[in-house]
Amino acid sequence: MSGSGRRGLGAAWRRRRPLRTRLALAVTAAVAFVAVVVCAAAFLVVRSALYEQLDLSLTQSARLAAQRNPGAAPGTLAGECRFLAAPACAEVVPADPAKDPDTPGLLPVDPAARKVAAGTKAPYYTNITVAGHPARMLTTDYAKGRALQVALRADTVQSGIAEAARWLVLTAAAGVLLAAVLGYWVSRTGLAPVTRLTATAERIAATRDPRHRIELPSRGPSGREDEITRLAGSFNTMLGELEQSVTAQRRLVADASHELRTPLTALRTNAELLAKGDRLTAAQRERASAALGRQLREVTGLVNDLIELARDEEPTPLVERVRLDALVRHGVDAARAHWPAVEFRVRVAEGAVVVPGVPARLSRLLSNLLDNAAKFSPAGLPVEVELAVVGGGAAGGGAVGGGPEVTVRDHGPGIAEQDLPYVFDRFYRAGAARALPGSGLGLAMARQIARAHGAELVAEPAPGGGALFRLTF
Repeated sequence: MSGSGRRGLGAAWRRRRPLRTRLALAVTAAVAFVAVVVCAAAFLVVRSALYEQLDLSLTQSARLAAQRNPGAAPGTLAGECRFLAAPACAEVVPADPAKDPDTPGLLPVDPAARKVAAGTKAPYYTNITVAGHPARMLTTDYAKGRALQVALRADTVQSGIAEAARWLVLTAAAGVLLAAVLGYWVSRTGLAPVTRLTATAERIAATRDPRHRIELPSRGPSGREDEITRLAGSFNTMLGELEQSVTAQRRLVADASHELRTPLTALRTNAELLAKGDRLTAAQRERASAALGRQLREVTGLVNDLIELARDEEPTPLVERVRLDALVRHGVDAARAHWPAVEFRVRVAEGAVVVPGVPARLSRLLSNLLDNAAKFSPAGLPVEVELAVVGGGAAGGGAVGGGPEVTVRDHGPGIAEQDLPYVFDRFYRAGAARALPGSGLGLAMARQIARAHGAELVAEPAPGGGALFRLTF
């Protein structure tokens, strides 16, 4: 099998394993690797130390042999290294093999020893076997044309190395076992919030109920949260937003169905009445046709408002620089045509006031505010509209020196304190507005358009009575 095929099988196996198993294996492999590397390094250190001690003894033995036998001829100086407790055995090796003694010694002579005797090679250490026992030999310079070989039994050194190897292997095995236990524990404790998150997500998917939450662990003494806890907290926040969205969606559907029930019933009644047109007088048919047309316009307006409210944000490609002063004047002119019995007073800041936005949507926002004010305005009292720049004046060339603010004020009954928090809710209608025409969607749509343009729309009681709506960019 090729290397890429083996890698593909390995990746497929890892994908089939649970995250907990993969994390446990990763922790085990990491700790086991460290344990094996540390034990291997310790073995090399122990082995080097034992041989260094033996080499030091060989150096001392070679110096002692050279001092006791100065200028000795080639041959054996001491040959009892076959015994463990015996002193080091020593031999003199000539550079010329023809000068070797007739009786060969116990220590092996290789070409490298001849080079040391000739002075062309530095002293060196070798591991040898003497009479079937392990030994270590030092070959060093002795005299001109001769080298000195000194050997000592290495049984204790090799047994010490073997003993260290056994203990280090046991230590590495214990480290691997401990790593496996720690890896399993880390995977269980570290992924416990993920397990709860997965169970919660599966429960929500099965029940379609976003009210479930993940139980978060209590904070430690430092008050800090780890990444998994923050993930679980973010998931809970997302579930809260989802729950609010689902609740709002259900409420919108319920409210819309409630609001549509009455005009649809009236439409059906008028349609059935017109179907019997041969039994009606001309005046009755005219009244039924007018009521049918009016109810159709109401239903159409309600459906259009619902469609507008269903939009989450304004389309970015339609955003442009809008002259807010011109938009206010145009909106007031349209309101005067729609509400001829209401007086509108306009006060606009000097110069051009420009904001980024969608002209049609901003015009709809302003018309909703003006219609709401005109609807509650008593006869003989005006609706006051003002455009000002808060914190600065308008600069020439269309630049704005401060934040533009549009206020619409009426002199009607005002907004009751208990109604103030709900005035922008969909289909909410205060007690004073239930007898007036409308669907209760105009102000909700106005706030949605304002937020889409980065503006703030608030309602407050006006000084001296009436309601004041403040739109601040």
